[in-house]
Amino acid sequence: MDRIVVTGIGVISAIGHSVNENHAALVMGKTGIIKGGGNFPSRYSGLLPFGEVLVSTDELKTKLNVTQPGVTRTTLLALHAFKEAIADAGLSPDELSAHDTALVGATTVGGMCLTDELYANTHGDTENVEYVRSFDYASVNLFIQNRYNITGVVNTMNTACSSSANAIMYGCRLIKNGLASRVIVGGADSLAKFTVNGFNALRILSDEACTPFDQNRKGLNLGEGAAFLVLEKESDATGKKNYACVSGYGNANDAYHPSSLSPEGDGPYLAMKSALESAGLNPADIDFINAHGTGTENNDEVESRAMLNLFGTLPNFASTKGFTGHTLGAASAIEAVYSVLNIDRQELYPNLNFSEPIADIRLQPVMDHRSAAITHVMSNSFGFGGNCTSLVFSKP
Repeated sequence: MDRIVVTGIGVISAIGHSVNENHAALVMGKTGIIKGGGNFPSRYSGLLPFGEVLVSTDELKTKLNVTQPGVTRTTLLALHAFKEAIADAGLSPDELSAHDTALVGATTVGGMCLTDELYANTHGDTENVEYVRSFDYASVNLFIQNRYNITGVVNTMNTACSSSANAIMYGCRLIKNGLASRVIVGGADSLAKFTVNGFNALRILSDEACTPFDQNRKGLNLGEGAAFLVLEKESDATGKKNYACVSGYGNANDAYHPSSLSPEGDGPYLAMKSALESAGLNPADIDFINAHGTGTENNDEVESRAMLNLFGTLPNFASTKGFTGHTLGAASAIEAVYSVLNIDRQELYPNLNFSEPIADIRLQPVMDHRSAAITHVMSNSFGFGGNCTSLVFSKP
């Protein structure tokens, strides 16, 4: 079986509107987390820090030539990253519309960013019925499918914070089982009152920039963004740039709590172990771990213990959520792009805002940008409900 390679990447986040802009910010250690960008209505805008994409929804519509009514910010962010990824891979209109091209996207918010507009629709506002059509999760991928006449498999994943990692895993399986020759995989989510109020009710939002793996961490910062990767069989990618190959993946669920991981870290441990097994690698083969690292009390301690249980002596690791915030359904795809950049550029990016290791664990993440010899990167994504997925990217 041919290896599955990444031939195109696209991303938009709080630290940049392209792969190059994101890379530059990662190298400089420049965060995108600020208080009060103002592009989404919330009583907490200006009070809490967010990883906001600093471009208005109207500007995105103009830039992307979107004139249809009811298109959400989530869809616009997805379209932006999708366009960069397919251009990077050099996919033609004929290839995009071919029966063996698939689209697998992920989101946790989807059209729910327009909850207020939907409420108005269902209470007699017949002027804006388009918001009913755009409210569900599938609306993001359906828009892209229609715009690019994608006739192959199209699917939407929603497994909370592991959503786009599972989209990547599912895309690989489509190729391995002969159901697609190329798959565009990724995810998108936008900031919205619905999300902010929900996470605030859980009392896990920090009033300061998040500090992943730090003893004094106070919680996470929500962010928004999108990323897509083009996956192809290596034999079909001759003459193209091969950024990395997806060499392994694993999914597990500890079924412990709706919003917390089990103290023992069963789900994270099994997901990482399964990813290594599917890649045919040993723990010592991993050169870097892009950790889930949300900055919450539960996640960082549990993830640390699970990594220690599996690896013993850890390789270099870091969380990039100090740059972008937690982008929910987009997080795995954005961090997959960053993992690909780790391999392609042979460098590591810092875990921002770290100062003191967690007591009794004493792990210290990478704290600066540095060059490094990297062959294999593991990227962790652990979602609500205990849905845990780990991916392994390897040098092509």
